This record gives sequence, structure tokens and C-alpha cells, in this order.
Amino acid sequence: MARFSRIQVASKMEETGLVPLFYHKDIETCKEVLTACYNGGARILEFTNRGDYAHEVFGELNKFAEKELPEMILGVGSVTDAGTASQYMQLGANFVVTPVYREDIAIVCNRRKVLWSPGCGSLTEIATAEEMGAEIIKVFPGSQLGPGFVKAIKGPCPWTSIMPTGGVSAQRENLEGWFNAGVTCVGMGSKLVTKEFLNTKDFEGLEKHVKNTLELIKDIRNA
Repeated sequence: MARFSRIQVASKMEETGLVPLFYHKDIETCKEVLTACYNGGARILEFTNRGDYAHEVFGELNKFAEKELPEMILGVGSVTDAGTASQYMQLGANFVVTPVYREDIAIVCNRRKVLWSPGCGSLTEIATAEEMGAEIIKVFPGSQLGPGFVKAIKGPCPWTSIMPTGGVSAQRENLEGWFNAGVTCVGMGSKLVTKEFLNTKDFEGLEKHVKNTLELIKDIRNA
């Protein structure tokens, strides 16, 4: 069962402006990454459902978070069907992110009042998702749609809360483009938890990178 309500999850996404994305098959590496992100100031993280037995890794990681990192809101991403969403919610997922809009996922998440963030690529998809109760819309793929798409959506629909994923980096120019367009937060994967940090096991460096990125987002917002 989720430890955090969907209202708490949405509020934390908006407050911090950053949702780190990460997957690794090794549970000890996952613990190190989660701890580094936590110590760097992140309080929310999306574990992507990418590999075999990923749900088993998530279950152990969520237990670790509950015990050692009590403020960390751990959710799951890359979910494409209701069965998988239900499986992860049984393991305590606090939110569910999808690459596509799926009504079956909306139904099972709404039934348990778990926040779900569907991947949308058109205003029609966004409006449909909001009618089904989506609070934060994942604009995907962000690398193809870009900040201009977000700005265009916010014109007629200023109430829409958007989280682009894909095409988001920790560079000031990139982040300024997204936040100036009106995003609520950004999802960042390999540009945040880089292969270099993982290959060299430089978790201290990852912690500093997360901290610097959060500070940069705050500075951009204040400007």
C-alpha cells in the first residue's frame, strides 16, 4: 500500500521540480543511487520497469526506502498495462508513470487513490487523461515535442500540470527552456544518473550532481 497520498506526491513533484528516473538490476546499486539522490535533496524517484524481475528489485528497494529514507517517495515508471500497475501498487508504489495513455491503468490507480501520470503527445490525449483524473501529465517524448509544445498547451489550458520526460538535461539552457515554457516539473534519467557515475560507483559525485541540479531549478524558478 502507498505510504504517500496522490496529493502529497503531486505537491512534492511541484515543490522540487525534479523527478529522477532510474533502473538497475542490482539491488545494492539501487540502494546506493537512491541514497545519493536522497542526500542530494531529492524526495521523489521513479524506478523504471525496464528489466526482468524489476518488480522484485523494486519491492526490496521500497522496503529499504521506508526504513532508511523515510521521506523518499518511490514510484514506478514505464508501466504499460493495468496488471503491472496493480503488481507494483501491491509492492507499495506511491505513484505510477506510463509512456502512453491507458484507461485501464487510470481505473486501477484511481481505485486506490494512487497518483498516475500518463504519457501524452497531443492536447486531446492530455484533456482525456485529465478527465480521467490525471493530476500531472507526462509529455513524452519530450525530445521530440520540446518546450514549444508545452507553451502551446499552456495557452488554452493554463491549468494543465506538465512533466516532460526525455530530452531533459541538467544544463541551464535546457532547464530554462522547459520551466520558462511552464512545466510543473521535469523527469530526468540518464542525464542525471549517468553511466559514468554508475560505472565508477561515484555515488558521492551523483549526490553533488543531484544537489546542483535542484539548486539550478530553484534558481531558474526564482528568476
